[in-house]
Amino acid sequence: MSHVDELLAQACRQTGLSDFGGDEFREGLDVLVNALDREARLNDMGRMATDAQIVMLLGNRLQVEDWYRRHPEIDEQEIVAPLIGLGLPRTGSSALGCLLGEDPNVRSLLSWEVMWPCPPPDAATLAQEPRIAMAEASMLRRAQVFPRMTAMLPSTATSPTECQLLMALDFKSQIFQPFGHVPSYAHWFFNKADLVPTYRYLKRVLKLLQWRCPPNRWRLKNPTHSLFITALDEVFPDARFVMTHRDACAVIPSVADLWYELRRPYSDDVDMQVIGAETSAVFELGMHRMIAFRDAGQDHRFFDIYFAPFQKDPFPSIERLYDFLGETLSPEARAGMHEWWHHKTPEDRKYTRTDPALFGLDLDELRARFRFYDERFNVSRSVA
Repeated sequence: MSHVDELLAQACRQTGLSDFGGDEFREGLDVLVNALDREARLNDMGRMATDAQIVMLLGNRLQVEDWYRRHPEIDEQEIVAPLIGLGLPRTGSSALGCLLGEDPNVRSLLSWEVMWPCPPPDAATLAQEPRIAMAEASMLRRAQVFPRMTAMLPSTATSPTECQLLMALDFKSQIFQPFGHVPSYAHWFFNKADLVPTYRYLKRVLKLLQWRCPPNRWRLKNPTHSLFITALDEVFPDARFVMTHRDACAVIPSVADLWYELRRPYSDDVDMQVIGAETSAVFELGMHRMIAFRDAGQDHRFFDIYFAPFQKDPFPSIERLYDFLGETLSPEARAGMHEWWHHKTPEDRKYTRTDPALFGLDLDELRARFRFYDERFNVSRSVA
C-alpha cells in the first residue's frame, strides 16, 4: 500500500466514511506526499505531524461530503459579494480581519471552525461549542512547538483566520510550504495547478458554515489569493477586494523568519537561504499577477490599505472601506472595533528577529526587486 493510500485509509477508518466527493483532490495530495517523502528531509516529529495534518484534512473532507449527502439543501445557500482580503503577508491583514470581524452583521472564518468545520456551526448552540476549547488547547500545544508563534501570529480560537485550511481540503494550499521544503509541490502549485476546483470547494464549505449560522455576508482573507486571482474571480465574480500594503523590505524578511520558525521543528536540515529565496520568489510572482489583474480593468473592485497609517489609527481606513462597499458602519460595529483595537494583543510583540542576511536577503537588492510593486501602489510614499 502506498503512503497516500495509507493516509486515505486512515481517514476512512477514523470517520467511518468513504465518500470524498470526487477525486479532484488526489493530484494535489499525490504531489504533496511525494514531495514530503522525497524532498522535505522531515525528522520523526515532522513525519508524524504532516501525516496527522493530512489525515485530519481528509477526515474533514469526508465529513463535509457526508453532511451534503444527508442535507442536499445546503447547496441552495448563496455566497454573495464577499469582501476578500489579499496582498502581501505581514501587512496588518490579521488586525484588519479582526476589526472587520467585530461587525455583527458580517461573517468571518474563525480559527476553530476551519480546524473542524463539521458538524457545521449552529447559532443556537454556539455558546456551548466544545470545539472552541479544543482549538484553544491546540493553539497552546502549537505555541510549545513553535515558541515565537504567539508573538508572530497572535490569535485565539475565535479569531478570524485565513482560507488556507479550507483550500487544503483540495490539497492546493500554501499552508504546506512553510512547514517543509517541497519544491516540486510548490512548482506544481504555483505554475500548473488549477485552482478553480479549489475555490469551488471553498465555496462549498462556506455554504455549509453559513447554513445554520448566519449572517452570510462574508469577510475572507488570504495573501495566497493574490497568486490565483483569476481563478478566485471565476468562482467569486461579484467579490470585492481589500489589499493591504507594506514595504517589501519589511515584509519578506518577516515572512522568511515565520517560515523558519515553522520549518525547523520538523526538519534537522533547514536551509535558511532556500527559505529566503522561496519567500522572495513566491510573493514577487503574486504581486506581478495581482498587478496584471488590476490593470486589466479590475482596479475598481479594490480598496487599498497601507500599513503605517493603519497601525497608527485604523479607523479612517475602515470608514473609507465601508464607504467603498456602500455599507453603513453601525454604532455597534464601531464600538466592537474600538474595544478590540484598544485591548488587542500587539501584532508585533517583541521577539528575537533573525538577521535577514542569514536568509540571503540583501535589503537593497530586495528593494530593487520589488520596485515595480512599490511604484505601482505608491507604497513607500503613501501616507493614507
